Amino acid sequence: MGRDVISIFRSIFSLLLSYGLLLLANGLFNSLLGLRAKLEGVSTSWLGFIMASYFVGLLLGGLFAGRVVARVGHIRAFAVFASIMSATALLHPMFLEVSHWMLLRLISGFCMAGLIIVTESWLNEATPSHQRGAVLSSYMMVNYMAAGCGQFLLNLGDIGQFQLFSLASIIFSLALIPVLLTRHAAPKIETHSKLSLPLLRQVGLLAILGVFIAGASNASVHAFAPVYALEVLGDASLIPRFTATLLVSGLLLQWPLGRLSDRIGRGWLMIFVPFFIAFSALGVIASATFAPHLIWFAIGCYGAFLFTLYSIAVALINDIVGPTLRVKIAGAILIVYGAGAIAGPIIVGPLIDLVGVQALFMVSVLSSSCLGLLAAYRRLYQAIFVKPKQSFVAVPSTQYSSKELYLAAQQSLEGEVKRE
Repeated sequence: MGRDVISIFRSIFSLLLSYGLLLLANGLFNSLLGLRAKLEGVSTSWLGFIMASYFVGLLLGGLFAGRVVARVGHIRAFAVFASIMSATALLHPMFLEVSHWMLLRLISGFCMAGLIIVTESWLNEATPSHQRGAVLSSYMMVNYMAAGCGQFLLNLGDIGQFQLFSLASIIFSLALIPVLLTRHAAPKIETHSKLSLPLLRQVGLLAILGVFIAGASNASVHAFAPVYALEVLGDASLIPRFTATLLVSGLLLQWPLGRLSDRIGRGWLMIFVPFFIAFSALGVIASATFAPHLIWFAIGCYGAFLFTLYSIAVALINDIVGPTLRVKIAGAILIVYGAGAIAGPIIVGPLIDLVGVQALFMVSVLSSSCLGLLAAYRRLYQAIFVKPKQSFVAVPSTQYSSKELYLAAQQSLEGEVKRE
């Protein structure tokens, strides 16, 4: 690791620590909320509406939370959103009505969107293009590790009591400290930036589609992996092991592929990673059908490649946009990701009812293959048809040199003199 990478990580360490604490609290809180809802007798259908409210808030945050960041700056916006998250964690056990929980989840989703916008725009602003893949992969590693560790905090209290909600609120509040105490300057506040349609065209369909498919695939896997494990393995006790294998494997390739994207270019990985996702998904389907003992290896490979797609696509987008558009583009990315996260389960759920649980990975094979083919087509098209521009060189319209023209004119003049 070079000195420049170390200096970058020193400058963003406080931000990553604060974000990790946020995800630790959010991981605890999301699981706690579902368990407490079942304990209170909330039906599965209403629980779905409660959870969907969070993603609605996430989409609204992608549209409007960036304005708060642009108005007051990154650090103050981070403090505002984290404080509201802390307050909503305490309000849930005080108001046990479903309608109240839906409203609180919508507010939480909006604030989480704001925190993601602050974090990702700050990271991309602080990181040069040739180091962006490594930094964003580290950001995703913090994301998955913190959310996973949050699950273990459920054992520290009674789900039916107030303590775990208080613990989540405390951790949300503690997340403020590293960012507020950082000695490194936050990005400058954007004043004259607009996210226009030409800019989105410049970012390109490939990167936007990559973010959308990442959102759809991630949400579908989180929603239906337990159902898949129970159907295929036939043992409820193996569900935690199956989901843990899927999530932990997402850490394995974050750093290597992030560094590789910095070296060979994000465009090549946008070809290879989707195809590896598709091949791994086919491996899961095949192992579940013909060799169940290999399903652990197959699901590990699938998670390792799937969870790197988002960071590669985001790095590709931020390589294109300018520094004055970091907040705007982070909001746009969040909107696209949230739309995918909503669309994925809506599409996969009915297909599972129609053709069985293998539809979860069949859809992944299809979507990832289409993304890989699009990336390969764009790379091939640019290599064949898009020629690099060359410097202009003035070329005379005649095939004769100036010396030859001079000699010809001199001979013609001498001939005329002799005739006279």
